Amino acid sequence: MNDSHIRGSFISIEGIEGVGKSTNIRFICEFLNRLGIANIATREPGGTPISEKIRDLLLEVSNKSICPMAELLMMFSGRAQHICEIIEPALASGSWVICDRFTDATYAYQGAGRGLSVDLIQQLEILVQGAIRPDLTLIFDIQTNLGLERANQRGNPDRFEREDIEFFDRARHCYLTIADASPDRCKLIDASQSIGQVQSEIRDLLEQFVASRT
Repeated sequence: MNDSHIRGSFISIEGIEGVGKSTNIRFICEFLNRLGIANIATREPGGTPISEKIRDLLLEVSNKSICPMAELLMMFSGRAQHICEIIEPALASGSWVICDRFTDATYAYQGAGRGLSVDLIQQLEILVQGAIRPDLTLIFDIQTNLGLERANQRGNPDRFEREDIEFFDRARHCYLTIADASPDRCKLIDASQSIGQVQSEIRDLLEQFVASRT
């Protein structure tokens, strides 16, 4: 599995606020560890020192004046550094990469949420990522109001979490559209289920995916 000649797999985890991504990423990494599959968990925006500074700017509540186009370019700037410094080297070494959000989030948040052009995002995706795309994307879905209710329990909402419910409705609808358009890559999971039910579903999907990669 960890032969340096075998490229690692890239798994992205998506969903609006409150779907339980962090908890389930830990579960995924533990599952892979038990199989002896080398893996790293990372996140977007962020993942590297430079990209984390960009994340801080994007999430800082006082930065209300960031315009949608600047936000989009900051996302892809952080992504370019993330790919160069973390994602590509890990995949090339044979490690699996588990990423808390990737470009699907950009289509959902900056595209559907902010109303920016899908064509523009596609151009940046090609420019920044080249051939890098997730091999598997788990999209955790939940009713918007329930997701926001869960997220608000964490306290201290960031700049994105303070958006209105219509913003997240648009993002959620975009995720559902992406899942429908790319059924081979994207697997939709009902995040309103119990954690046991959610993780049972994740386990089944990962078992199938691992089998397909070996």
